[in-house]
Amino acid sequence: MNAKKYNNIKLTLSISKGVITFILLILFVALGYSKDLEIYISGYSEGVYLQWILYVIALGIVSSVIFFPVNFYGSFILEHKYNLSNQNFWQWTWENIKGMLIGAVIGIPLLLLFYFVLNYFGALWWLPFAAILFLVSVVLAQIVPIVILPLFYKITPLDDEELTNRIIDLSKDSGLKVENVYRFNMSKTTKKANAAFTGLGKTKRILLGDTLLESYTKDEIETVIAHELGHYKKKHIVKNIIIGTLFSFLTLFLIAVLYDQSLPWFGFEARTEIAALPLLSLWGMLIGLIQTPISNYISRKYEYEADEYAVRLTEKKNDFLNTLNKLTDQNLGDREPHPFVEWYSYSHPSIKRRTEFIESL
Repeated sequence: MNAKKYNNIKLTLSISKGVITFILLILFVALGYSKDLEIYISGYSEGVYLQWILYVIALGIVSSVIFFPVNFYGSFILEHKYNLSNQNFWQWTWENIKGMLIGAVIGIPLLLLFYFVLNYFGALWWLPFAAILFLVSVVLAQIVPIVILPLFYKITPLDDEELTNRIIDLSKDSGLKVENVYRFNMSKTTKKANAAFTGLGKTKRILLGDTLLESYTKDEIETVIAHELGHYKKKHIVKNIIIGTLFSFLTLFLIAVLYDQSLPWFGFEARTEIAALPLLSLWGMLIGLIQTPISNYISRKYEYEADEYAVRLTEKKNDFLNTLNKLTDQNLGDREPHPFVEWYSYSHPSIKRRTEFIESL
Protein backbone atom coordinates (compact mmCIF):
# COMPACT_ATOMS: atom_id res chain seq x y z
CA MET A 1 0.00 0.00 0.00
CA ASN A 2 2.85 2.40 0.85
CA ALA A 3 4.48 1.72 -2.50
CA LYS A 4 1.31 2.55 -4.43
CA LYS A 5 0.74 5.74 -2.42
CA TYR A 6 4.36 6.78 -2.92
CA ASN A 7 4.24 6.23 -6.69
CA ASN A 8 0.84 7.89 -7.05
CA ILE A 9 2.12 10.98 -5.27
CA LYS A 10 5.24 11.07 -7.47
CA LEU A 11 3.07 10.71 -10.58
CA THR A 12 0.69 13.44 -9.44
CA LEU A 13 3.56 15.81 -8.72
CA SER A 14 5.12 15.13 -12.11
CA ILE A 15 1.88 15.67 -14.04
CA SER A 16 0.98 18.77 -12.03
CA LYS A 17 4.40 20.30 -12.55
CA GLY A 18 4.24 19.64 -16.30
CA VAL A 19 0.77 21.14 -16.67
CA ILE A 20 1.59 24.21 -14.55
CA THR A 21 4.84 24.75 -16.46
CA PHE A 22 3.02 24.64 -19.80
CA ILE A 23 0.29 27.05 -18.65
CA LEU A 24 2.70 29.53 -17.07
CA LEU A 25 5.00 29.47 -20.10
CA ILE A 26 2.21 30.09 -22.61
CA LEU A 27 0.80 32.91 -20.46
CA PHE A 28 4.29 34.37 -20.09
CA VAL A 29 4.58 34.65 -23.87
CA ALA A 30 0.96 35.45 -24.75
CA LEU A 31 0.58 38.25 -22.18
CA GLY A 32 3.76 39.98 -23.33
CA TYR A 33 5.89 39.35 -20.25
CA SER A 34 8.49 37.53 -22.34
CA LYS A 35 8.89 40.60 -24.57
CA ASP A 36 9.07 42.85 -21.52
CA LEU A 37 11.88 40.71 -20.09
CA GLU A 38 13.78 40.84 -23.38
CA ILE A 39 13.48 44.64 -23.50
CA TYR A 40 14.55 44.94 -19.87
CA ILE A 41 17.63 42.77 -20.37
CA SER A 42 18.60 44.59 -23.59
CA GLY A 43 19.05 47.71 -21.47
CA TYR A 44 21.98 46.06 -19.71
CA SER A 45 23.73 44.55 -22.73
CA GLU A 46 23.89 45.20 -26.46
CA GLY A 47 25.22 41.72 -27.30
CA VAL A 48 22.40 39.39 -28.33
CA TYR A 49 24.24 36.29 -27.10
CA LEU A 50 24.67 37.72 -23.62
CA GLN A 51 21.05 38.88 -23.68
CA TRP A 52 20.00 35.31 -24.51
CA ILE A 53 21.99 33.82 -21.63
CA LEU A 54 20.70 36.45 -19.17
CA TYR A 55 17.16 35.78 -20.38
CA VAL A 56 17.52 32.03 -19.72
CA ILE A 57 19.13 32.64 -16.31
CA ALA A 58 16.27 34.97 -15.34
CA LEU A 59 13.68 32.37 -16.38
CA GLY A 60 15.63 29.67 -14.53
CA ILE A 61 15.70 31.69 -11.31
CA VAL A 62 11.96 32.46 -11.46
CA SER A 63 11.17 28.82 -12.28
CA SER A 64 13.31 27.59 -9.38
CA VAL A 65 11.50 29.89 -6.95
CA ILE A 66 8.03 28.94 -8.22
CA PHE A 67 8.67 25.20 -8.19
CA PHE A 68 10.89 25.02 -5.10
CA PRO A 69 8.02 23.82 -2.85
CA VAL A 70 7.11 21.05 -5.32
CA ASN A 71 10.72 20.00 -5.87
CA PHE A 72 11.52 20.10 -2.16
CA TYR A 73 8.49 18.04 -1.26
CA GLY A 74 9.03 15.51 -4.06
CA SER A 75 12.75 14.93 -3.63
CA PHE A 76 13.23 15.54 0.10
CA ILE A 77 10.06 15.46 2.22
CA LEU A 78 8.46 12.56 0.36
CA GLU A 79 11.67 10.50 0.34
CA HIS A 80 12.01 10.93 4.10
CA LYS A 81 8.32 10.26 4.71
CA TYR A 82 8.72 6.84 3.11
CA ASN A 83 12.14 6.23 4.71
CA LEU A 84 14.06 6.19 1.43
CA SER A 85 16.49 9.08 1.93
CA ASN A 86 19.74 9.28 3.90
CA GLN A 87 20.26 13.00 3.28
CA ASN A 88 19.76 15.86 5.68
CA PHE A 89 18.60 19.22 4.35
CA TRP A 90 22.09 20.64 3.84
CA GLN A 91 23.31 17.54 2.01
CA TRP A 92 20.25 17.68 -0.23
CA THR A 93 20.86 21.37 -0.90
CA TRP A 94 24.54 20.87 -1.72
CA GLU A 95 23.81 18.01 -4.12
CA ASN A 96 21.28 20.19 -5.94
CA ILE A 97 23.71 23.10 -6.11
CA LYS A 98 26.36 20.83 -7.63
CA GLY A 99 23.81 19.59 -10.13
CA MET A 100 22.91 23.14 -11.13
CA LEU A 101 26.57 24.14 -11.50
CA ILE A 102 27.34 21.14 -13.70
CA GLY A 103 24.18 21.83 -15.67
CA ALA A 104 25.36 25.41 -16.22
CA VAL A 105 28.82 24.30 -17.37
CA ILE A 106 27.26 21.98 -19.95
CA GLY A 107 24.14 24.01 -20.70
CA ILE A 108 25.51 27.51 -21.32
CA PRO A 109 27.80 26.50 -24.22
CA LEU A 110 24.90 24.48 -25.69
CA LEU A 111 22.58 27.48 -25.41
CA LEU A 112 25.14 29.67 -27.16
CA LEU A 113 25.60 27.08 -29.93
CA PHE A 114 21.85 26.83 -30.31
CA TYR A 115 21.43 30.58 -30.75
CA PHE A 116 24.32 30.64 -33.19
CA VAL A 117 22.84 27.96 -35.46
CA LEU A 118 19.43 29.63 -35.19
CA ASN A 119 20.94 32.86 -36.51
CA TYR A 120 23.32 31.31 -39.03
CA PHE A 121 21.27 28.48 -40.57
CA GLY A 122 17.81 30.04 -40.53
CA ALA A 123 14.95 27.59 -41.09
CA LEU A 124 17.42 24.67 -41.18
CA TRP A 125 18.74 25.37 -37.67
CA TRP A 126 17.30 22.07 -36.41
CA LEU A 127 19.62 19.98 -38.59
CA PRO A 128 23.04 21.14 -37.30
CA PHE A 129 21.71 21.45 -33.75
CA ALA A 130 20.51 17.85 -33.78
CA ALA A 131 23.98 16.82 -34.96
CA ILE A 132 25.54 18.87 -32.16
CA LEU A 133 23.30 17.21 -29.57
CA PHE A 134 24.33 13.78 -30.86
CA LEU A 135 28.04 14.63 -30.57
CA VAL A 136 27.55 16.08 -27.10
CA SER A 137 25.70 12.95 -25.95
CA VAL A 138 28.58 10.76 -27.15
CA VAL A 139 31.15 12.93 -25.35
CA LEU A 140 29.08 13.00 -22.17
CA ALA A 141 28.68 9.21 -22.24
CA GLN A 142 32.46 8.96 -22.19
CA ILE A 143 33.20 11.52 -19.50
CA VAL A 144 30.30 10.94 -17.09
CA PRO A 145 31.89 7.88 -15.37
CA ILE A 146 35.30 9.49 -14.90
CA VAL A 147 34.50 13.18 -14.46
CA ILE A 148 30.89 13.81 -13.41
CA LEU A 149 29.85 10.81 -11.28
CA PRO A 150 32.90 11.15 -8.96
CA LEU A 151 31.64 14.64 -8.11
CA PHE A 152 28.59 13.04 -6.52
CA TYR A 153 29.79 9.63 -5.34
CA LYS A 154 32.93 7.94 -4.11
CA ILE A 155 33.76 5.34 -6.77
CA THR A 156 36.29 2.64 -5.94
CA PRO A 157 37.26 -0.75 -7.44
CA LEU A 158 35.16 -3.59 -6.06
CA ASP A 159 37.14 -5.28 -3.29
CA ASP A 160 35.30 -8.60 -3.54
CA GLU A 161 37.60 -10.68 -5.76
CA GLU A 162 35.19 -13.59 -6.16
CA LEU A 163 32.30 -11.37 -7.27
CA THR A 164 34.58 -9.35 -9.54
CA ASN A 165 35.79 -12.51 -11.29
CA ARG A 166 32.25 -13.82 -11.67
CA ILE A 167 31.16 -10.56 -13.27
CA ILE A 168 34.18 -10.48 -15.58
CA ASP A 169 33.53 -14.09 -16.63
CA LEU A 170 29.88 -13.28 -17.31
CA SER A 171 30.96 -10.33 -19.40
CA LYS A 172 33.32 -12.48 -21.45
CA ASP A 173 30.50 -14.93 -22.14
CA SER A 174 28.51 -11.97 -23.51
CA GLY A 175 31.36 -10.75 -25.68
CA LEU A 176 32.01 -7.68 -23.56
CA LYS A 177 35.51 -6.93 -22.32
CA VAL A 178 35.36 -5.53 -18.80
CA GLU A 179 38.57 -4.87 -16.93
CA ASN A 180 37.23 -3.33 -13.75
CA VAL A 181 34.09 -3.45 -11.64
CA TYR A 182 33.40 -0.57 -9.27
CA ARG A 183 31.29 0.17 -6.24
CA PHE A 184 29.85 3.54 -5.37
CA ASN A 185 28.41 4.87 -2.13
CA MET A 186 24.78 5.04 -3.20
CA SER A 187 23.82 4.97 0.50
CA LYS A 188 25.18 8.51 0.72
CA THR A 189 21.84 9.75 -0.61
CA THR A 190 19.30 6.91 -0.58
CA LYS A 191 18.30 3.53 0.79
CA LYS A 192 17.38 2.36 -2.71
CA ALA A 193 19.61 -0.13 -4.54
CA ASN A 194 20.84 -0.17 -8.12
CA ALA A 195 23.59 -1.14 -10.55
CA ALA A 196 24.55 0.40 -13.85
CA PHE A 197 26.66 0.12 -16.98
CA THR A 198 28.16 3.50 -17.82
CA GLY A 199 30.57 4.97 -20.33
CA LEU A 200 31.69 4.21 -23.84
CA GLY A 201 34.90 2.71 -25.14
CA LYS A 202 37.73 2.87 -22.62
CA THR A 203 35.52 4.57 -20.01
CA LYS A 204 33.05 1.67 -19.94
CA ARG A 205 32.41 0.60 -16.35
CA ILE A 206 30.15 -1.60 -14.27
CA LEU A 207 28.97 0.23 -11.16
CA LEU A 208 27.38 -1.48 -8.17
CA GLY A 209 25.71 0.52 -5.43
CA ASP A 210 26.86 -0.32 -1.90
CA THR A 211 23.18 -0.75 -0.99
CA LEU A 212 23.04 -3.56 -3.55
CA LEU A 213 26.27 -5.19 -2.41
CA GLU A 214 25.23 -5.18 1.24
CA SER A 215 21.71 -6.56 0.80
CA TYR A 216 21.96 -9.13 -1.99
CA THR A 217 23.74 -12.44 -2.45
CA LYS A 218 26.42 -12.93 -5.08
CA ASP A 219 24.05 -15.05 -7.14
CA GLU A 220 21.41 -12.32 -7.02
CA ILE A 221 23.92 -9.63 -8.01
CA GLU A 222 25.11 -11.89 -10.81
CA THR A 223 21.60 -11.96 -12.26
CA VAL A 224 21.39 -8.16 -12.15
CA ILE A 225 24.64 -7.90 -14.10
CA ALA A 226 23.47 -10.59 -16.53
CA HIS A 227 20.37 -8.50 -17.22
CA GLU A 228 22.53 -5.47 -18.01
CA LEU A 229 24.76 -7.63 -20.20
CA GLY A 230 21.63 -8.69 -22.03
CA HIS A 231 21.19 -5.11 -23.17
CA TYR A 232 24.71 -5.21 -24.58
CA LYS A 233 24.35 -8.64 -26.19
CA LYS A 234 21.02 -7.74 -27.79
CA LYS A 235 22.58 -4.49 -29.09
CA HIS A 236 20.03 -2.39 -27.22
CA ILE A 237 22.64 0.29 -26.56
CA VAL A 238 23.38 0.71 -30.26
CA LYS A 239 19.69 0.53 -31.13
CA ASN A 240 18.86 3.16 -28.51
CA ILE A 241 21.53 5.46 -29.89
CA ILE A 242 20.11 5.06 -33.39
CA ILE A 243 16.49 5.46 -32.27
CA GLY A 244 17.36 8.36 -29.97
CA THR A 245 19.22 10.12 -32.78
CA LEU A 246 16.32 9.64 -35.21
CA PHE A 247 13.85 10.87 -32.59
CA SER A 248 16.07 13.87 -31.91
CA PHE A 249 16.27 14.88 -35.57
CA LEU A 250 12.55 14.31 -36.13
CA THR A 251 11.53 16.13 -32.95
CA LEU A 252 13.70 19.16 -33.69
CA PHE A 253 12.41 19.25 -37.28
CA LEU A 254 8.79 19.24 -36.08
CA ILE A 255 9.55 21.87 -33.44
CA ALA A 256 11.21 24.09 -36.06
CA VAL A 257 8.23 23.85 -38.44
CA LEU A 258 5.60 24.41 -35.74
CA TYR A 259 7.65 27.22 -34.17
CA ASP A 260 7.81 29.15 -37.44
CA GLN A 261 4.09 28.67 -38.01
CA SER A 262 3.17 29.85 -34.50
CA LEU A 263 5.31 33.01 -34.41
CA PRO A 264 2.58 35.26 -35.91
CA TRP A 265 0.03 33.92 -33.39
CA PHE A 266 1.93 35.76 -30.65
CA GLY A 267 2.95 38.82 -32.65
CA PHE A 268 6.53 37.80 -33.42
CA GLU A 269 8.15 38.52 -36.77
CA ALA A 270 11.52 36.73 -36.59
CA ARG A 271 12.47 33.29 -35.31
CA THR A 272 15.55 34.79 -33.64
CA GLU A 273 13.55 37.03 -31.29
CA ILE A 274 14.60 36.00 -27.82
CA ALA A 275 11.12 36.60 -26.41
CA ALA A 276 9.71 34.04 -28.87
CA LEU A 277 12.06 31.21 -27.97
CA PRO A 278 9.95 29.78 -25.11
CA LEU A 279 7.58 28.64 -27.86
CA LEU A 280 10.20 26.03 -28.73
CA SER A 281 9.79 24.52 -25.27
CA LEU A 282 6.01 24.57 -25.56
CA TRP A 283 6.08 22.64 -28.84
CA GLY A 284 8.69 20.28 -27.42
CA MET A 285 6.43 19.49 -24.46
CA LEU A 286 3.47 18.75 -26.74
CA ILE A 287 5.53 16.51 -29.04
CA GLY A 288 6.92 14.79 -25.96
CA LEU A 289 3.39 13.74 -24.99
CA ILE A 290 3.26 11.66 -28.16
CA GLN A 291 6.85 10.50 -28.10
CA THR A 292 6.89 9.30 -24.48
CA PRO A 293 4.67 6.18 -24.82
CA ILE A 294 6.51 5.18 -28.01
CA SER A 295 9.91 5.39 -26.33
CA ASN A 296 8.65 3.55 -23.26
CA TYR A 297 7.10 0.77 -25.33
CA ILE A 298 10.46 0.16 -27.01
CA SER A 299 12.24 0.30 -23.66
CA ARG A 300 9.90 -2.27 -22.08
CA LYS A 301 10.42 -4.57 -25.04
CA TYR A 302 14.18 -4.38 -24.49
CA GLU A 303 13.73 -5.08 -20.77
CA TYR A 304 11.89 -8.33 -21.51
CA GLU A 305 14.67 -9.37 -23.89
CA ALA A 306 17.33 -8.59 -21.28
CA ASP A 307 15.37 -10.53 -18.64
CA GLU A 308 15.24 -13.57 -20.88
CA TYR A 309 18.96 -13.30 -21.59
CA ALA A 310 19.77 -13.09 -17.86
CA VAL A 311 17.81 -16.27 -17.15
CA ARG A 312 19.40 -18.16 -20.07
CA LEU A 313 22.93 -17.00 -19.22
CA THR A 314 22.93 -17.65 -15.48
CA GLU A 315 20.34 -20.44 -15.28
CA LYS A 316 19.32 -18.86 -11.98
CA LYS A 317 15.66 -18.03 -12.57
CA ASN A 318 14.70 -18.13 -8.89
CA ASP A 319 17.60 -15.90 -7.86
CA PHE A 320 16.64 -13.42 -10.56
CA LEU A 321 13.00 -13.39 -9.44
CA ASN A 322 14.10 -12.94 -5.81
CA THR A 323 16.30 -10.03 -6.86
CA LEU A 324 13.56 -8.28 -8.82
CA ASN A 325 11.12 -8.66 -5.94
CA LYS A 326 13.62 -7.43 -3.38
CA LEU A 327 14.54 -4.44 -5.54
CA THR A 328 10.87 -3.60 -6.01
CA ASP A 329 10.29 -3.65 -2.27
CA GLN A 330 13.50 -1.79 -1.42
CA ASN A 331 12.89 0.92 -4.04
CA LEU A 332 9.16 1.11 -3.28
CA GLY A 333 8.14 0.19 -6.79
CA ASP A 334 4.45 -0.18 -7.62
CA ARG A 335 3.89 -3.88 -8.20
CA GLU A 336 0.74 -3.44 -10.25
CA PRO A 337 0.30 0.12 -11.59
CA HIS A 338 -2.78 1.14 -13.54
CA PRO A 339 -2.46 -0.37 -17.07
CA PHE A 340 -2.63 3.07 -18.73
CA VAL A 341 0.02 4.50 -16.40
CA GLU A 342 2.30 1.56 -17.10
CA TRP A 343 1.73 1.79 -20.88
CA TYR A 344 2.30 5.52 -21.01
CA SER A 345 4.99 6.31 -18.46
CA TYR A 346 6.87 3.13 -17.45
CA SER A 347 10.20 2.48 -19.14
CA HIS A 348 10.31 -0.92 -17.37
CA PRO A 349 7.48 -3.45 -17.15
CA SER A 350 5.86 -3.74 -13.73
CA ILE A 351 7.19 -6.47 -11.48
CA LYS A 352 3.90 -8.35 -11.94
CA ARG A 353 4.35 -8.54 -15.71
CA ARG A 354 8.08 -9.27 -15.45
CA THR A 355 7.44 -12.12 -13.03
CA GLU A 356 4.81 -13.63 -15.29
CA PHE A 357 7.16 -13.40 -18.25
CA ILE A 358 10.17 -14.89 -16.46
CA GLU A 359 8.14 -17.74 -14.98
CA SER A 360 6.96 -18.63 -18.49
CA LEU A 361 10.52 -19.16 -19.72
